Amino acid sequence: MNSPQDRRFEPRSPANARAVVVAPGLEMTCLIVDQSATGLRLRLDRNLALPDQVQVIDLARGVAIEARVVWCKGQEAGLKQIGQASLRGLVPSRFAAARAAFLRAGGR
Repeated sequence: MNSPQDRRFEPRSPANARAVVVAPGLEMTCLIVDQSATGLRLRLDRNLALPDQVQVIDLARGVAIEARVVWCKGQEAGLKQIGQASLRGLVPSRFAAARAAFLRAGGR
């Protein structure tokens, strides 16, 4: 039996990084399992349907990643990266909730 072809444009790298998913009415810890230049895969704390667009805070790097949810299955989700911004110092207003969540999670 042949294995299905990998349809990704960019190679994935293992990440294993602590993160927080932020969207209106949602703030939940998660794990960035792997990522590429254009997307990332998350493992959530529980089964939850995510909204179409979220911000993922990479706690170690102090970065908020704007992303569109491409797929969700159980506790995992695949996201396509739209943009990102550093959460250290001044941030654009659209990242205000992400910066507040970053500080609550112990970010500096």
